[in-house]
Amino acid sequence: MRVVFAGTPEPAVPSLRRLLASPDHEVVGVLTRPDTVAGRGRTVTRSPVAELADAAGVEVATPRRLRDDDAHETLRRWAPDCCAVVAYGALVPPDLLDVPTHGWINLHFSLLPAWRGAAPVQAAIAAGDVMTGASTFRIEAGLDTGPVFGTMTETIRPTDTSGDLLGRLADGGAQLLASTLDGIETGELVAVPQPADGVSLAPKIEVADTRVRWDRPAHIVDRHIRAATPAPGAWTELDGTRLKIGPVVVADPDAFAAPLPAGHLLVTKKAVFVGTGSTPVRLGTVQPPGKKPMPAADWARGAHLTDGMVLA
Repeated sequence: MRVVFAGTPEPAVPSLRRLLASPDHEVVGVLTRPDTVAGRGRTVTRSPVAELADAAGVEVATPRRLRDDDAHETLRRWAPDCCAVVAYGALVPPDLLDVPTHGWINLHFSLLPAWRGAAPVQAAIAAGDVMTGASTFRIEAGLDTGPVFGTMTETIRPTDTSGDLLGRLADGGAQLLASTLDGIETGELVAVPQPADGVSLAPKIEVADTRVRWDRPAHIVDRHIRAATPAPGAWTELDGTRLKIGPVVVADPDAFAAPLPAGHLLVTKKAVFVGTGSTPVRLGTVQPPGKKPMPAADWARGAHLTDGMVLA
């Protein structure tokens, strides 16, 4: 099967690597988001998917929009039997959906119809789900509404960050995607429409969404921070200075002589605790502006923190 792969970030790399190694599929081209330019030196950075494709000698296209004429021409020249999509980062216009013989097959990191949208892993952790997974489905005009070919499941561990969970789903999902393409090619696999019940949405997370609300219960604060780790990162403020916060540990309420108000700090030699809407939490790492993440106790010493100071 002639396959065009569309993907951009690191979680898409295992799937591309798996397809490149497949004796049954030929990756004839790769679509990825345009190179980025950052830093004082204006360094040009290729996406992780583009770097792997370059190393494998596969042609890469980086259109700004798939609706542009050059993207259409490139795709038709590649003449794919199927387009495999993993975290590409752009919508496929309707007039391109029928270009590949077997359509566009997306690997989505949730058990559809749960958590349709851009941030399914973060949403599952924030909601306190104990189980999630990945699904392969045929892309249609709706948002993640197409019929499903296959799924895999993955337990969400109590300390999982979105980075931890996404790493496991990316590895397991690579095999699911390859198996799906195998089944489509042989005709043994038929897509099943998604049920009408159980639909939930996971829209893109903005930086403003990841601010920590210390007035919420400790278990909600814990989930919120883990869901935002490593990106875009949970944050709070101390005296107007923004601080990036790593995962926390819910503390034993019996260890405190008096209740700790939401957002208020309790500083010891080895730890920093913050009050929440229920039980205090112990901070893990803190990253002040322009610095690397550091243990909370080290941050407290360097910043000369005292009990009663308030995170907002």
